[in-house]
Amino acid sequence: MSPSQIHTSDTSQQALMGYHELLGMQGQPDRAVVELTIEPKHLNRSGNVHGGVLASMLDSALSLAGLHCDVPGNIRRGMTLSLTTTFVGPARQGVLRATGSVRGGGQKTYMSSGKIVDEQGTLVAMGEGSFRRRRGSESPEGFADNNPGEPAE
Repeated sequence: MSPSQIHTSDTSQQALMGYHELLGMQGQPDRAVVELTIEPKHLNRSGNVHGGVLASMLDSALSLAGLHCDVPGNIRRGMTLSLTTTFVGPARQGVLRATGSVRGGGQKTYMSSGKIVDEQGTLVAMGEGSFRRRRGSESPEGFADNNPGEPAE
């Protein structure tokens, strides 16, 4: 699946965070996928995707896994409490896919884990984190996005 084929159930959710327009996203309850086509701006001086890009992809996939909302026009917001990333192998070109899954937690705080693979399915990085749903986001129905053009907190 290419980044252009990945989408959320509501187009207003595509602006959950400022840079998400750069990433293809797909979500369902307790699972999220984020894809990125590698470009020269994502590489470090060694020609590999920078670790910060990989950590950001994991942060997005892991947090979004717990913020899915099927109600059109509504959103759920959250924040990262902790994130642990392990870099396994280099990536230099193609499309990277980060998949996050909720592993446990409650209404406010939840834990997710996930991985990033390249187009061949080779493991590039893995991570786990703890996240907190913002006030109003505890319910799967979320809340009305009254400022759809504004970046999320």
